[in-house]
Amino acid sequence: MLSVLRKYRWPVAIGMYFLCSFVFGHGMSEADKAKALEATNWDFVELGASHMVTGYDHLLFLFGVVFFLTKFNDIVKFVTAFTIGHSITLLFATLYHVQANYYLIDAVIALTVIYKAFDNLGGFKKYLNVASPNLLIMVFVFGLIHGFGLSTRLQMLPLAEEGLVLKILSFNLGVELGQIAVLAVMVALLAGWRRTKSFTNFINAANVFLMSLGILLLLQQLHGYSHEQHPDDFGFSADNHLHAHEEMDASSMKVPAKTHHDSID
Repeated sequence: MLSVLRKYRWPVAIGMYFLCSFVFGHGMSEADKAKALEATNWDFVELGASHMVTGYDHLLFLFGVVFFLTKFNDIVKFVTAFTIGHSITLLFATLYHVQANYYLIDAVIALTVIYKAFDNLGGFKKYLNVASPNLLIMVFVFGLIHGFGLSTRLQMLPLAEEGLVLKILSFNLGVELGQIAVLAVMVALLAGWRRTKSFTNFINAANVFLMSLGILLLLQQLHGYSHEQHPDDFGFSADNHLHAHEEMDASSMKVPAKTHHDSID
């Protein structure tokens, strides 16, 4: 057993890394909302960092992006495109109060994970007989989508209009710091894994697993959306919803009046 674990220590380590992200899944807790009322800009930096570090949907997409990247310059190039994309929508969607149902936004983010796994598996050439779309452009576009997801989470907090831009920028700074920390671990794990024979053997399996997680996230978000829109269809009334995740989502909508608000993986 120990010999098997040693042989596959790198894929096991990566799997445990994402498992921890699921366990400590991101969102805006009641404590976050209460703290936001008197939060400093540094508090928003910390909130942004913790959101990214535990944001399993963002992490899964980034994992797919850097999976085959071995050169530092390539990693910087693609991560920068993603960063620019999500910074744009995070800033402007929050600033101009642009909102959408967070279940649907997270469902679209799940689709970006599925897309990247499909691309890594050579799906465009193999199944569609077409070349893969320009990856740099797609990463930027998907960054815009992920940024909108970040904004919907941020808008769940009671944000005063005074100093709003600085709060958003502080939150985004935290997201970037968290992203750098995550990528440092992720790239190190992948670099170690590539030096073993198991990497070549498990390339397809790893990306099939990535796609499976994306599909799971998609179904989870669509399920949550169905609960929210049609609670009576699930055998209980909207006032007596016993599912813990739905209770959390319902409570998140109770935001004090005259605040800027509206699940940050």
